[in-house]
Amino acid sequence: MIDEHDDDHGPFGRALFDDPSARALSRVGVVDVGSNSVRMVVFDGAARSPAYFYNEKIMCGLGKGLVETGFLNPEGRRRALAALKRFSLLAKGMGIDTLTVVATAATREAKDGPAFQAEVLATTGLKLWVVDGDEEARLSAQGVLLGWPDAKGIVCDMGGNSMELATIGGGRVGTRVSTQLGPFRLLQVGDTPKKRAAHIDRILKSCQAQLKSEGERIYLVGGSWRVIARLDMERRNYPLTVLHEYRMTPKGLLDTLDWIATSDPAILRARTGTSVERMELVPLACEVMRELIKMLKPSEIDVSAYGIREGLLYEQMPEKLRARDPLIEAARMAEQTSSRMPGFGKKLFTFLEPLFPDVSPERLRLIKAACLLHDTTWRAHPDYRAEACFDNATRANLGGLDHPGRVFLGLALLHRYKNSRSGSRLEPVFRLLSDEELQDAEVLGKAMRFGAMFAVGDPARAGKLVWSPKKLQLELQLTEEGRGLFGEVAIARFAALATALKATTKLTEAA
Repeated sequence: MIDEHDDDHGPFGRALFDDPSARALSRVGVVDVGSNSVRMVVFDGAARSPAYFYNEKIMCGLGKGLVETGFLNPEGRRRALAALKRFSLLAKGMGIDTLTVVATAATREAKDGPAFQAEVLATTGLKLWVVDGDEEARLSAQGVLLGWPDAKGIVCDMGGNSMELATIGGGRVGTRVSTQLGPFRLLQVGDTPKKRAAHIDRILKSCQAQLKSEGERIYLVGGSWRVIARLDMERRNYPLTVLHEYRMTPKGLLDTLDWIATSDPAILRARTGTSVERMELVPLACEVMRELIKMLKPSEIDVSAYGIREGLLYEQMPEKLRARDPLIEAARMAEQTSSRMPGFGKKLFTFLEPLFPDVSPERLRLIKAACLLHDTTWRAHPDYRAEACFDNATRANLGGLDHPGRVFLGLALLHRYKNSRSGSRLEPVFRLLSDEELQDAEVLGKAMRFGAMFAVGDPARAGKLVWSPKKLQLELQLTEEGRGLFGEVAIARFAALATALKATTKLTEAA
């Protein structure tokens, strides 16, 4: 039953990761009852990099008018209850044992919050776990760490009625502060932007006294922030629309805030597919962002697609699981579920590793991920397989991967199936990489293109690659088995790899 909880274990009712291997393929459902929206996310696997099996959001406006009345918005309450009824039934249909439901600012501050909790329990069997501001800040920050393990700076999570801030670094959450700087609250503060700015400034000064931020990055969590970031992409004509790890400079973002202020909201909403309810809150969120930049003087402002829901999973992870690379874990899971020969990616990486003797750890993890993903779109039509690989890498919900990294990974996988990238509809995205990075991605792709078909079981049994960068010579040491496998197609692909390296080739017998 989805309503069975053990208070000793918190919202999940029991430890999710007591046996990670047993839980790896089971589904975990989380519902976030916020001041503005109610969202259900089902993770397909309680692993280090869980996949998003199901995602549904209802813009209920539960906290709209709370400041004036002290009560939850009646229409919002009705819509939230209907959404929770639907979510509980969906969870049963998906075979989810426990649906975790967490409520934040609106429910915890409303006079009828406890009555709403009781109504939800009686009607749906779901228990609402109401978290305080400090806990909300901690969980949101942990969500950032799930997808961004090396994140260091200030997490800023804006909801409808509150805004939480937390310091993060070294895989840990530090100081947390909860404020009443949500857009619904700000509607009741002054009647001009100047008065609201003074109010926001006073609160942020108090926050800064506790956070002591010194030009660190800000990591944005929350729907209003994501809309602003999406509009920043529109203004810049940015070639990707993936929000996770989208990065903005303070000056560039201030220019976007000015652009939003002078633009028609209806046109902006149409260009980005933003709901009316969400767009109504954006101008107030922009006012808060101006003061945040002024007060914290961040070096960079980055967007996190992960927040409180992912933070609930991170909460349950043992340290050994948290320490794993989310990108490699996601790639490994994709290989296990979608490739023709699970486990071959590791062997391919070992075979190709001599080609990359001096690369950085960051580049090496991209090479590992590419080898794991190289065969995961084999079911696509051959005419579209290369671009399908690129799309999967650049648009997938992958953690631990910035935008240039996405494009590098996607381009390497494109070249896994296609020699040339010229004339591709994807060319605008390539500008996120330097000429050197474009060349390196092509080399990796053509290396995988050769290695993946050279031998079926393990290319190391057929031969060994020796790369001499000073001589610009690519040597292939063939075993007896390898001589039989080195047919016309293998020869052509080996030659293409050498051409990408601007190298001559040499064939020898393995020792």
